[in-house]
Amino acid sequence: MVWPYVKLADETQFAYSDPHEDGTVDVYVERPRDMGFDSAQCLLPSYRWSKVDGFSEAELDELDRFIRNNAPLILEFAERPRDEKLSA
Repeated sequence: MVWPYVKLADETQFAYSDPHEDGTVDVYVERPRDMGFDSAQCLLPSYRWSKVDGFSEAELDELDRFIRNNAPLILEFAERPRDEKLSA
């Protein structure tokens, strides 16, 4: 399941997955553009980026900084029981 995390002023949205069996969590990033979305995926806790489409290297650096600053909270939220996530 994917859960919303935050939406920035420029409409960039972050969401995270439930933890995988190995304890990793996917963070999904999307930003609207004409006829679609820029997108990227980051695997925590390794901060490994994949499926990057539409973000420049500089923008990806900013996204990486944002996720590194928010990773402890994202990982904590991902570990919460489903009923807590639904009531948030």
